[in-house]
Amino acid sequence: MATNDQTTMAVQGYLDQLAELSDEVPADPVIRALIERAVNRLHLLCNTMLVRSYPRLARPPVNFAADEVLSSVVDRLLKALREVRPTNVRQFFALANRHMRWELNDMARRLDKEAPAAELHEAFVASPDSADSQLSPNARRILEAIEALPHEEREAFDLIRIQNLTQPEAAKMLGVSESTLVRRLKHGVLLLQEQLSDLEPSISPPASDRPL
Repeated sequence: MATNDQTTMAVQGYLDQLAELSDEVPADPVIRALIERAVNRLHLLCNTMLVRSYPRLARPPVNFAADEVLSSVVDRLLKALREVRPTNVRQFFALANRHMRWELNDMARRLDKEAPAAELHEAFVASPDSADSQLSPNARRILEAIEALPHEEREAFDLIRIQNLTQPEAAKMLGVSESTLVRRLKHGVLLLQEQLSDLEPSISPPASDRPL
C-alpha cells in the first residue's frame, strides 16, 4: 500500500510540473521521468489487460508478453503527453488504459492480416468478420458492454476489475469514499449482468463478480 501511495504521489508531482511548464520549456524530460516513475504500475496494467481481456494474444502461437505491450504503450504515451496534459493521476492512467487498448487492438488487426487463411478457421481464432480483434464474439460483447457503462460505473469497474487496484487505492484515486466506490461498482456489475444475461453462465460471471 505504501509503495502504491508513493507512486500516486510521485506521478501527481510530475503532472503538476507538466501543468506549470511554459511553452518555451521542453516537456520531454518531465514526461520521461513521469513514465519512468509509473512504469511498474503500467507494466501491471499491460499484463492484466493482455491476459484477461486479450487472452488469445497471450497464448501460443502468438505469445505476446506484457513487456512488448508496455514498450509500444510507452512510445504512445511519450507522443500523447506532448499534446494532452492530464491534471491528475486518475486522468493519466485513464489515458494509459486507452492507449493499451488501442495497441492491443492494433496487434490483433495485424495478426488478422498476416494469418494464413487456414488458421482463420481454427477454433481458437476469432471469426474473419471481426476486423478489430481476435476476441471471441462473447468476449467482444463483454468489453463493449463495459465501455458502454455510465462514466462513474465504468471508472470504478476499470480500476478494480481491470487495473486490479484495491478498493482503498481506487477510492483515493477517484477522490470518493470506499462506500461510494463499492456502490458504483455494484451498480456497474448489475448493468453488465442485465446487458449480458443471455450469455452462457461460464462467460457472464467474469463481467460481474470476477475480474475479466
